[in-house]
Amino acid sequence: MRYAALLVAAIFLLAGCGTAPQGAPQGTTSEAAADDFSYDEAQFPGAKPWTHENFKDDPDEFQFAVLGDRGGGASPLGVYEHAMQQLNWLQPAFVMSVGDFVEGYTTVQEEMDEQWEEFEEIIAELQPPFFHVRGNHDINLPLTRQAWTDRRGPQYYYFRYKDVLFVVLDTEDAERPMPENMEEDIATYNRLKKESQEAAMAFIIEWMQTPEAQEAFGHAARVDFPREQIDWFKQVLADNEDVRWTFVFLHEPVWDNPSDAFTEIDEAIQGRDYTFFAGHTHYYDYDLLNGQEYITVASAGAAFVHDGPGNVDMLTLVTMTNDGPEIAGVALKGLFDRKGLDPEMFGSYDRAPQLGPEGEGGH
Repeated sequence: MRYAALLVAAIFLLAGCGTAPQGAPQGTTSEAAADDFSYDEAQFPGAKPWTHENFKDDPDEFQFAVLGDRGGGASPLGVYEHAMQQLNWLQPAFVMSVGDFVEGYTTVQEEMDEQWEEFEEIIAELQPPFFHVRGNHDINLPLTRQAWTDRRGPQYYYFRYKDVLFVVLDTEDAERPMPENMEEDIATYNRLKKESQEAAMAFIIEWMQTPEAQEAFGHAARVDFPREQIDWFKQVLADNEDVRWTFVFLHEPVWDNPSDAFTEIDEAIQGRDYTFFAGHTHYYDYDLLNGQEYITVASAGAAFVHDGPGNVDMLTLVTMTNDGPEIAGVALKGLFDRKGLDPEMFGSYDRAPQLGPEGEGGH
């Protein structure tokens, strides 16, 4: 396939290593324990101060993270930057995304370059590999589409890691009409971010409540996938029937209002074990469809435009086990380093939604 080998070469193997319980003396290896776990058997002739010796160090098991939207009213408080630091603490094998990295919506090359350079400087701090997914803010105009091609390459792709298939689809393949004055409004927001955090957030929230924004980015508009991408997806599945799980990443949760094109994609993946991940709404949501999980991750710094328990800055930690994935949502505010609580960092997550009359926002 044309994108089969694009990112596989960048993936490294992460093998776990069992360690002795804290304070356990080192000495003769127990016959029941793994070779790398040892203790003084004479000290423990009977009962032992641990539950069992089935360590979570299977080399076929691994962890990866999923990070939500930044673009679409990126917080000037440094939320995404702090997420990079926290991911480095967690040390997943790699980090997946669901799109919207920059604000986009510009026809000025200098502005487009500045936005991407700002984002790339942020993710340069991340130690694990980072995999991009196209969002509407990333590729909405001819200039921004070209910037994606130059900097990130193909619009959809796949790779395998430890016999697990990862497929990235493109919900932004077809161009959509842009709201009037969109470029000017985004420029105003970017200027306000440098002048006043409060004014910037108030501006973008008010703009996202407009009917124009809702029509362009809300769930009312169904996402069509061109025939070329649908056929490519089917071929990827056919060429990788031997995997133990399939993860699919895309920007918009298209299963909320499925088009005929997505229905065909969804039908093609039936009969295998899989999980979908999307973003776009800046709000966490969980759907169990066809006996499988369809997860919309919440924001990682993008503007809050909803209210409720899914309104949170977060990352998702996925542990791929031999029995399937274990999935945990982790509020960014819940992580701090070994030195203790950092009030300055936590202030980045003390963000409340600023809702319009309907209590809903655009994306």
